[in-house]
Amino acid sequence: MTTIPSRLARATRASISAADARHRAIQLYRDWYRSLTNCSDGQAPDIVELYGLDVSPTQIRHAIRERFESNRYVTDPRAIDVLLLKGRQDYQETMNCWKQVDHIVGILLKPQTQPQKTFLQRFYEGRDEQQVLPAASGVH
Repeated sequence: MTTIPSRLARATRASISAADARHRAIQLYRDWYRSLTNCSDGQAPDIVELYGLDVSPTQIRHAIRERFESNRYVTDPRAIDVLLLKGRQDYQETMNCWKQVDHIVGILLKPQTQPQKTFLQRFYEGRDEQQVLPAASGVH
């Protein structure tokens, strides 16, 4: 497949309303979803075929859906615009084959949440984010 950088490029713009941001988010989700359907006429290449992944398109769809669902309750318009910008950028880089297989597997398919660490794990790392301040420290 030939890389045409401007093929998927979109001008960066701010959402004018919540409805506009919602429409743009749905359009981005549809673009991702359509990129996982295997068209016979070659209009929408399958990400699995482009990168030679050993996972099914269903697994990638599920990972993309989780990404969108994790940001479902973001209400700040500026934050939504940044998320849309980054999502559109990821889509363009993925479809133009500007990413490596490790990017696809590591970024799209790995869970984004970090597991809870036990006290000993934090202790061995030399830090404890959930430390308790002593009563005599003067900090309330």
